Amino acid sequence: MAQAIAILETEVRDMIRDHSFDPVAEPHRAKELIAHAVDQYDARSRVRSLPALTDPQQACKTLFDLVVGFGPLQPLLDDPDVEEIWINQPDKVFVARSQGTELTGIRLTAEQVTYLVERMLKSSGRRIDYSSPFVDAQLPDGSRLHVVIPDITSQHWAVNIRKFIARARKLTDLVAVGSLSAEAADFLTKAVRAGLNIMVSGATQAGKTTMLNCLSAAVDSRERIITVEEIFELQVPHRDVVAMQCRQANLEGQGEIPLRRLVKEALRMRPERIFVGEVREAESLDLLIALNSGIPGGFSIHANSARDAIAKICTLPMLAGENITANFIVPTVASSIDLVIHCVRDHRGHRHVQEIMAVGNRVEGHVVETSTLFEHRDGQLVANPNGLWHNPKFDSANIEPWDMAASHRNRSTQAVSS
Repeated sequence: MAQAIAILETEVRDMIRDHSFDPVAEPHRAKELIAHAVDQYDARSRVRSLPALTDPQQACKTLFDLVVGFGPLQPLLDDPDVEEIWINQPDKVFVARSQGTELTGIRLTAEQVTYLVERMLKSSGRRIDYSSPFVDAQLPDGSRLHVVIPDITSQHWAVNIRKFIARARKLTDLVAVGSLSAEAADFLTKAVRAGLNIMVSGATQAGKTTMLNCLSAAVDSRERIITVEEIFELQVPHRDVVAMQCRQANLEGQGEIPLRRLVKEALRMRPERIFVGEVREAESLDLLIALNSGIPGGFSIHANSARDAIAKICTLPMLAGENITANFIVPTVASSIDLVIHCVRDHRGHRHVQEIMAVGNRVEGHVVETSTLFEHRDGQLVANPNGLWHNPKFDSANIEPWDMAASHRNRSTQAVSS
């Protein structure tokens, strides 16, 4: 049937050009045209010598994927079990599922890879070429695209598509899927309502963005929220939200908008909350200053543990300039960040919160005071009754952060039921 599909694809594209419409903008019209083309071909094949079309219904879907979607990759993008897709070379297309990674049977050509990337970049307005061999972009469905081309790569285009699968939109959803305990979810809801500044840490694919989305859902619906990201990924479920993303430079090397600039601009937009998708470089300095100015918020960072995240956020601001020293940064971190939520993805692919850590105001020898509030032990996220639960922001909001008696009752009930 491959020969028949190739003939039909050419015919369908000619028909689209004749009708002068964009199949991506008008998918329903494209679907009708494809169905008509398949019916005509099927009728012609009965009286003429043409390659057989054994399954017209499957042919319609394949043609729709080729013309409107992203060709052979579209079934993977439609598969809810696929979390990430990457192409190392045209005949090696891999996917990641919750059970692990696998090599697919999809075999592309170099021309197909180039064409697919250009199609993916079309809606984002971004480009990739010899002068700009890297690109990050968002696909129409919210997936994140990253591409690197030769001579940065040795021979082939390297393509990564990280799908955003929103299995959880609220903290209670994380409880339902076993990523968070009900007790910890209640505490985090109170922390967000009280205006605590929260840093979410973890490795790649540990669930940091999902956690930020769930935390943002706990914000009072009347608050104005500004989000800042390299590529749009956060989905804040509120009415008063402004989302901003970075912009790459144009062909003349002008017009680049880095994350650091966006953090500064966010402060001029009357924010009541600021969420930064991911902090990697000097923008961490501007974010710390913003959080230290009375504007609550949250952000994510790559780290191996909650304590490593604190060490990292004490180091990154120094990239802003030689005059930025630990004597300034470490006390600023201690006074700006209130909580660290560390997320992990275990060997089975299950994501959960490993630790929730409080950050104190005291600093001794460039070491910030910290205290574990919740820790994942024996398959459960358990509260630490000796943790540093008190925070002045809870007092200002008239919120009791944690009920020790209720926690003991819950654990007793769980022990009896087990």
